[in-house]
Amino acid sequence: MKKENNGKLRIIPLGGLEQIGMNITAFEYEDSIIVVDCGLAFPEDDMLGIDLVIPDVSYLKDHIEKVKGFVITHGHEDHIGALPYVLKEMNLPIYTTKLTMGIIENKLKEHNLLRTTRRRVVHHGQSINLGQFRIEFIKTNHSIQDASALAIYSPAGTVVHTGDFKVDYTPVFGDAIDLQRFAEIGKKGVLALMSDSTNAERKGFTQSERTVGITFDHIFAEHQNTRIIIATFASNVDRVQQVINSAYKYGRKVVVEGRSMVNIISTASELGYLNVPENTLIEIDEMRNYPPEKMVMITTGSQGESMAALSRMAADVHRKVTIQPTDTIIFSSNPIPGNEKSVSRVINELSAKGANVIFQEAHVSGHACQEELKLIYSLVKPKYAIPVHGEYRHLKANSEVARSLGIPKENIFIIQSGDVLELSSESAKVVDKVHTGAILVDGLGVGDVGNIVLRDRQHLAEDGIIIVVLTLERGSNRLLAGPDIVSRGFVYVRESEGLMEEARHAISDSLDKCLSGRRTDWNKIKTSIRDTMNDFIWKKTKRRPMIIPIIMDV
Repeated sequence: MKKENNGKLRIIPLGGLEQIGMNITAFEYEDSIIVVDCGLAFPEDDMLGIDLVIPDVSYLKDHIEKVKGFVITHGHEDHIGALPYVLKEMNLPIYTTKLTMGIIENKLKEHNLLRTTRRRVVHHGQSINLGQFRIEFIKTNHSIQDASALAIYSPAGTVVHTGDFKVDYTPVFGDAIDLQRFAEIGKKGVLALMSDSTNAERKGFTQSERTVGITFDHIFAEHQNTRIIIATFASNVDRVQQVINSAYKYGRKVVVEGRSMVNIISTASELGYLNVPENTLIEIDEMRNYPPEKMVMITTGSQGESMAALSRMAADVHRKVTIQPTDTIIFSSNPIPGNEKSVSRVINELSAKGANVIFQEAHVSGHACQEELKLIYSLVKPKYAIPVHGEYRHLKANSEVARSLGIPKENIFIIQSGDVLELSSESAKVVDKVHTGAILVDGLGVGDVGNIVLRDRQHLAEDGIIIVVLTLERGSNRLLAGPDIVSRGFVYVRESEGLMEEARHAISDSLDKCLSGRRTDWNKIKTSIRDTMNDFIWKKTKRRPMIIPIIMDV
């Protein structure tokens, strides 16, 4: 075995690069590994029936004796969602801030992992020591409270990881981002900066979250005699706070709908991150005691997800809420790339019911635009720049920002998940690639659905299935019954009896050939049936359904 990294720091992203979601990065120095974040991704359109996608952490399992724990930047699903699945395979401690820990604990409870998982709440400004690393939590702003940047101190140098951030001088809750601390760390010399690239293509600054509060106030003032329904991300606690502020100001009651929303809001208010005036929040069943114009509903489903509360209302399948023509519905979010179609569908359904839908101006991003990125680069003054958190185009745009500030091209690394970037004050280069990948979660099954199953699902979805059933006498191989043909998702049988009859004849002919040749190998008979059917169906319909022959013996 070669001498361990000879005083060099290795940064190994195991997910989250060239995609939005599934963020997880390992930092390794000699005998110590720490893991920053452990997120999930949502399935792509071609992942039929898949609920979630989590990272493959084989690398961590193979070096488990070195891994000291998880350090989490903030409480969004794409940074914490895979924790319960990964913790079942390796029991490691978690270090993070108060609200983030509260949200993680909800997840651990659901998966019965609360008792067995070691957890430590860290405050901004505090440091923890893990093996060869010291990690300091730095206060940042994001669309959820208690977000942190991390300063990771190792014998090879300091790496600053921004986490997801924006610069908000007037946050709704708590303090502004601790720019002074970034500057102090920058003065001491920083080896590398890993910074959020989500909005790196956008010029200027991201607006303060408060501007949405002002928009809400205007909307509430204009729509005083209608019920207001606001859809936003469950985890955007500050947005919820501003809805509650406007509702209180205009004498409205607030109902929260959607399981994830209810969970996060109860956690946030228990921990003191939400100020709810007394008698403002009511249960959904109490809605009927108030006139509609005294109601505000905060709901999930701003991304058009088919199972979320707003989509169920739009489709008239929500048990407790019916959309009225007088309702005002506000989308307080932007469609995540890829969700535009579903959002547009829900907006159309709501508008068709006569509701007034507002989807401009009621949202600001939680991520830094170019000017804020420039500010962080200028304060931290890193030797190397490593853009993270985004698709390739976002990483590229972030690297252009670094270039414009005078960081030489050869010191900027756009890396992929699995790359091993080895750093020291003298040099930095990608020296290796480790195994990474996506593990699919379907229901309770984790990783039991792979590419082959997905290919079959695609095949079934596109062409359907035909099952051919026949009964042979054991020994003599005489045909006793069949062949019968059952089809699903191929053609409507009642209207295609002629086609099925012809298919039956074609199979009978090929069976006769097989059986007259005294062929007793059933696999050969099945193959012969499959080939005959494939050829016949393709000639007649130009389709290729999945064909499954079943032979029973008596």
